[in-house]
Amino acid sequence: MGWLFVVLASVSEIIGAAGLKLYSQQKTLKNGVLYIGGFSASFGFLYTSFQYLQVSIAYAVWIGVGTAGAVLINMFLFGESKNFGRFVSVGLIIVGVIGLRSVS
Repeated sequence: MGWLFVVLASVSEIIGAAGLKLYSQQKTLKNGVLYIGGFSASFGFLYTSFQYLQVSIAYAVWIGVGTAGAVLINMFLFGESKNFGRFVSVGLIIVGVIGLRSVS
């Protein structure tokens, strides 16, 4: 159950990060809801995951998946560079998350 909450927290963080990017470009209610709502939901899900998982594992996975997702969203939706090094770096983050999952 804790892993479900961490995944939901990570997805919410990605939504919040995309909303923050959109809100910085155009301050609309929709973009503000994505930004504030995404980050608020993310913290709520992360907090709930602490009841099931060690804080160190849940936090590291949340940060890793959220960071990898935000990088991918920015590359594919907002036109950031798509070079090989960025893909390798995101892949390494995912490998680390899988490693944490497998040993916990």
